[in-house]
This record gives sequence, C-alpha cells and structure tokens, in this order.
Amino acid sequence: MTMLSHLYILFITFGITDAIDIFLVAIMLYQLYKMVKGTAAVNVFIGLALIYIIWIIVRAFELKLLGSILGKFVNVGVIAVMVVFQQEIRKFLLYIGSNEFIKNKNWKSILMFNTEDINSSRFSLDADAIINACFNMSETKTGALIIVSRKSDLKFYVNTGEHVDSALTEKMLENIFYKNSPMHDGAVIIKDNRIIAARCVLPVTERENFPSHFGMRHRAAVGLTETTDAIAITVSEQTGHISLTVNGDINTNLNREKLRYLIEKNLKN
Repeated sequence: MTMLSHLYILFITFGITDAIDIFLVAIMLYQLYKMVKGTAAVNVFIGLALIYIIWIIVRAFELKLLGSILGKFVNVGVIAVMVVFQQEIRKFLLYIGSNEFIKNKNWKSILMFNTEDINSSRFSLDADAIINACFNMSETKTGALIIVSRKSDLKFYVNTGEHVDSALTEKMLENIFYKNSPMHDGAVIIKDNRIIAARCVLPVTERENFPSHFGMRHRAAVGLTETTDAIAITVSEQTGHISLTVNGDINTNLNREKLRYLIEKNLKN
C-alpha cells in the first residue's frame, strides 16, 4: 500500500474521537515540556520526540530497514524515559499524590496553553538587596545559600522548606541567615522578586572530581543548577568568599561589581 493510500484512508476514517485523541496528546506533551523546561533534561525530551516523529515518517514511506532500527529505540522508549527522567517523574508523582494538588488543582492551567509562560523572558529582581546582604554576611563570615528562580519550577524544593512569602530586602536575608536564626540552615528561594521559602533542602552534586575545599552549600548550589536553570549565590562560612553558580559552573571569590555583572547577565539569558 502506497503512502498516498495510507493518507487517503487516514483522512476517510478521521473522526471526532481522533481529534480528541490528538488534542489530549498535545496537552500531555505540552505539560511534559513545561515540567522539564529549563532543565538539562529538555534536550533529551526533544531528542526522543524527534526520534519518534522520524519513526512515524519512515513507517509511512515503508522504509523497512531504517524503520526496524528506529523501532528498537521506540520499543525501549518507556524504559529510557524512566531512566533519563527519573527525578522529574518522582517529583511529578509526589506532587500528584500530595494534598496540595487536590486542593489547588487549576484545570485552566492544565487544559489551556499559556503562551505568556512560554514567551516570558524578563525577570524582575532587586539585585542590590541580594548583593548588599551577601557582602554584609561576608564580613561576618555568615554562611548563606540564595537561589534565584528563573524558568524552572522549583516548587518541589520550595515544599521542603518553610514558606515565607516576604518582600526581598537586605535585612530579611540577613535575618534568615543569622547564625541563631531557626531558618539559617538550608537555602532561601527567591521568585518574582519575593522570598518565597527558607530552610529548603537541595540536591547535592555527585561529581567525583568536585573540589574538596568547597563545602555542602557549594555542593548543593552545583547540584541544583545542574538540573535547573536557577542561579545560586553562596557565601562561605569558612572564608566569607562569595560565589555564583549557574549551569553547574561555580564563579568564585567575586567582588561587588563582578557579582552584579553575573546576576544581570544570567537574568537576561
């Protein structure tokens, strides 16, 4: 049967149930993309989607050898997805099983395509509050880990800490990381120019060659930015040095001008 015959039969048999089927699959793929958007897994997601699309085209042209090879990849696709996206799947299942999803489910955001969310590239941030707080804490060697959220959804990590929802100010950051404060351990997460959570638990990097002179705050900064597009700013408790980590790369021993430059540069990307 030729490709034109396949297309003719598909057109004749296409009905309302097929339209619903395509619509639901489109929603599912869009939600999966939103889940991995801004993380290192997004490129893998796009790669797997391209392989599947190519496989469908190859089958339509009846290229048996190439179709057989690509079919092997598609057949083990479920296992590959579970291995590659194990962190994302775990976070998704934890969220679905939580009371928060049941109480706060927003069907409009699930069923509608939010183009504003896709095209949004501007991030409002009071950089002065962060910079001043970091250098004040540096002088007293007060350890700190500040996470600035960009496109990645850090809700899973926000839920590991204490919800704050406070204005972003220099004094607020210093009070949170004050050594006798009950919330000084863990990370502060900032989103939309507000402190939304403190005392958050972050994943640590598993790099075998990670420099031994860096502490757990730096390991957590690298661990989070390896899998999300967040910006992590660290104040060392041992040396007072200030670092900024993005995409798993640490920029160390920053002065005030360099820290400002890196914050502004990465917020534009």
